[in-house]
Amino acid sequence: MTRIATPRKPRARSQARIDTILDAARTLLAAEGVASLSIYSVAERAGIPPSSVYHFFASVPALLEALTADVHAAFRACLQAPIDHGALNHWHDLSRLVEQRMLVIYSEDAAARQLILAQHGLTEVTQADRQHDLELSELMHTVFARHFQLPALPTDVDVFALAMELGDRVYARSVQQHGEITPRMAEEGMRVFDAYLGLYLPPYLPKREAS
Repeated sequence: MTRIATPRKPRARSQARIDTILDAARTLLAAEGVASLSIYSVAERAGIPPSSVYHFFASVPALLEALTADVHAAFRACLQAPIDHGALNHWHDLSRLVEQRMLVIYSEDAAARQLILAQHGLTEVTQADRQHDLELSELMHTVFARHFQLPALPTDVDVFALAMELGDRVYARSVQQHGEITPRMAEEGMRVFDAYLGLYLPPYLPKREAS
């Protein structure tokens, strides 16, 4: 199996410039949406020449892919954050906690809503999002297995990835209609997430003695 070379970590000065570019893009994305984003508008917002942006990001989709990676890094962090094992009485408690943490990210990050939930039609961003969803799915499976004894799950269907994607469809509808995820639609999205997992997780799962 061919291994993909791991990109070298940028030097501190380069990383600082990348962070400046991404911060500018995030600000513009939150304020004006994907359609109005350009290398030149990002450069102007960041106060640097367009050539400096092109040096790190060859196109707007490349820039958006980097922002998508940042958003998913926040999602991974919320899954990796400590969970009070003693407070979990049922796997539904864990599924609700996970979704609530992700909803906080959507609520606080307008760029995340634009990238993941808005209809932008950018194939590269959509594909990057789906790839990151697979990584999140593996992590979520690990989190659930740490707290509960899971049954054998299908190998031809990624249950946790589909559950997240279905919940996101509800959140996306809310963003399209209201510009935000309303409390009512947040609840519906969590119900959809929970209901789909419930097709594969039985009503009662034995809780592990220690997380």
